[in-house]
Amino acid sequence: MQAIWRQVEQMRASGMLGQLVRFGIAGGISSVVYSLVYLPLTAYVFPPRQAVAAVPFAFAVAVVVGFFLHSRWSFKGHAKEAGAGRHFKFVIVQAAGLSLNAVITWIGTALLHLHPWIPLIPAVFLAAIVTFVLNRFWVFN
Repeated sequence: MQAIWRQVEQMRASGMLGQLVRFGIAGGISSVVYSLVYLPLTAYVFPPRQAVAAVPFAFAVAVVVGFFLHSRWSFKGHAKEAGAGRHFKFVIVQAAGLSLNAVITWIGTALLHLHPWIPLIPAVFLAAIVTFVLNRFWVFN
């Protein structure tokens, strides 16, 4: 237990704990935005087994929201690279998240025939972990 507290204290001292909390809040907001686009598309536009077609539309909207939240709050002051380079890296990271999200959605809906909201949960959770690590150490250093 003491090892966990030491690790938490190190994260707090380095600023990573606060950054992780801000990332979680911003990511939660982005996830809500994603869901608000994805779920109506899967209910009214795309058949359930083709729910993966809604992923790019929902992700595009969530990426815009996420970029502004992360660059101006989650990782504010941490970016060593400004401008187009950082934007390009952020888009690459989000594309990785999109790909992961699409694969999980496709497996859940097309292969396992689950309701479109069910794969949303693991897809958002795993994409959040992957994108935090990539944003922290590559995009916003």
